[in-house]
Amino acid sequence: MCDNACADSCVDIDTIPWRGQEYVVNTSFGPISVFVCGDPTKPALITYPDVALNSDMSCYRGLLFFPESELLLMHNFCIYHIDAPGHELGAKAISPDEPPLTVVNLADQVAEVLDYFGLQEVMCMGVMAGAYILALFALKYQNRILGIILISPLCRSPCWSEWLYNKLMVNVLYFYGMCNFVKDLLLQRYFCPELRGGAGYESETVQACRRLLDERQSVNVMRFLQAINERIDLSASLKKLKCRTLIFAGEQSSFFKEAIHFASNMDRRFTALVEVLYCMFESCLIIHESTLISA
Repeated sequence: MCDNACADSCVDIDTIPWRGQEYVVNTSFGPISVFVCGDPTKPALITYPDVALNSDMSCYRGLLFFPESELLLMHNFCIYHIDAPGHELGAKAISPDEPPLTVVNLADQVAEVLDYFGLQEVMCMGVMAGAYILALFALKYQNRILGIILISPLCRSPCWSEWLYNKLMVNVLYFYGMCNFVKDLLLQRYFCPELRGGAGYESETVQACRRLLDERQSVNVMRFLQAINERIDLSASLKKLKCRTLIFAGEQSSFFKEAIHFASNMDRRFTALVEVLYCMFESCLIIHESTLISA
C-alpha cells in the first residue's frame, strides 16, 4: 500500500479505540498525517476536520465512538482521516520559513494522499473548513469522487465579519499563542451557547475540548486559518459537481447560511440537504465526553 517507505513513515497508535495506523505522507506542500483504519480492500472514505481539530482524537470521535455507527462505517469503508498540516497529535511547530499554504495547496495535498495509497475513487466527509477543502478537491478532481458528505460547509469567500474574526485569531495566535481568548473563539465555532455555559457553567465536553486545544501548535493553527481566510468563492462552480452530495446544516451553526447557500448552488439532481434543528452539528461529531476526559 505504501511505496515510499523510506520517505514516509507509519506508526501504530495504541491509544485510539479503533485499530489502525498513522502514516506521515510527504507531499509537495510538506508532510501530512493520515490515520487509516479498516480493511484497505474496501471502498475508501476520506475525512478532513475543521480548524484546530484533528481527525483521530477530536473531530470524528463522537461519531465513531457509538457501536452502531462504527460498525456501519467500518463494515463498509476503509477510513482515511487526513489532518490539516501540523494538526496531528504530537505535531511539531512548522518553521516560519515555510511558504504559506493556500486552499488549493490543501486540496492538492488530498490528491497526493490518494496517490500515495493507490486510491482511484473515494467517498469524502468534511466539517466546516474541512468540508470546504474536500469540496474544492471534488471540483478539481471530479473523476476521483464517488460522493461527498459536507457538514456545515463553507462556500463563499469570507464575509467582512468572518474575515475580521479570523484575522483577530491569527494575530492573537502569533503574539500570545493558544491563549484562553483564542480558545473561547474556537469553542464558539464548535459548540452552541448552551454547551459553552448557557446554564452557568461549561459542559464537560467543552472543558475537555478546551484542554485538547492546549496541545495544538499555535503557528500550525495560524497557517490553516490564514489559508481558510484567503479562500476563493466556489459558488459559480458548484453546479459542475456531479457526484452525490449530502449536506448537513446545523441550525445553530455559525455557518448555517453558508451551508444553505452551498446547497442552493448545487445541481438538485445530485444533492440532498438535511437541516438539523437546535444543533450546531460540529458538537455532535466532535467528541464523546468520557473518551476525552480519560485521554
